[in-house]
Amino acid sequence: MEETQNKTPCAEEQIKIIFSKNDKIVSSKTEDMINKIIKQEVGKKLILSTIIERYKNINQTVDIVDGLVYQKIVETKDNELINELLFSLPKGIINLEKSTLINYQPLQKLLIQKSFREADKLTQKHLCELVEKQTQNTKNWLYFTDIQFISNHELFTIDLLWKTYSRGKFGFSIQKDIWIKYDQRWDKLWEKINWLDTQTGIMKRYPQDFNWTTEAPEGHLPLFNQLRGTQTLCYLFNKIDW
Repeated sequence: MEETQNKTPCAEEQIKIIFSKNDKIVSSKTEDMINKIIKQEVGKKLILSTIIERYKNINQTVDIVDGLVYQKIVETKDNELINELLFSLPKGIINLEKSTLINYQPLQKLLIQKSFREADKLTQKHLCELVEKQTQNTKNWLYFTDIQFISNHELFTIDLLWKTYSRGKFGFSIQKDIWIKYDQRWDKLWEKINWLDTQTGIMKRYPQDFNWTTEAPEGHLPLFNQLRGTQTLCYLFNKIDW
């Protein structure tokens, strides 16, 4: 009993620190704190109740830390903890009910599982489907003229899913930020997000040359018309206003 009482304030304080950071990318230090908390009997229940309450709070914005904690709990293989998580948050940390054109739940599930290669394929499919719904034309890839048919809401939802379940490292808005930072130079973007083989100067080959884990650099995923020039991606970036 005494040991539990000693741990409780420590876990509570650490959880407050974790959710007060508002970092764009979850640091290794924060991830280590989450790992240690989840290993504690008291800590794991506290952090679970925290993300559940944050989800229920209509004034609370979903954060990348919530997504990471959700993933960490799923990875524990602790059946009791996972069952409690899935009872309260069966579909994930993002409420997708407002997304009407596409059912993004399969994408959310893949990203929770860190199945980034499969999630990337599904993302490309969804972008084509969004255009198809507006144009009635079948699409296997997109031209710059197609981007106008993708609403900001749908693009924001896809981007939010990628950011939330990648510690804030992946997403179209992350790629745009890097592009802007380096004066909209495509060569610098390819270099920074590691789409370019710097030794040969040739774009990397799909899928074997890409890193399908969160160990990849910021902005590495998702891929988008990766071998089809820059104009379409430029139009996509210009739609991002968040």
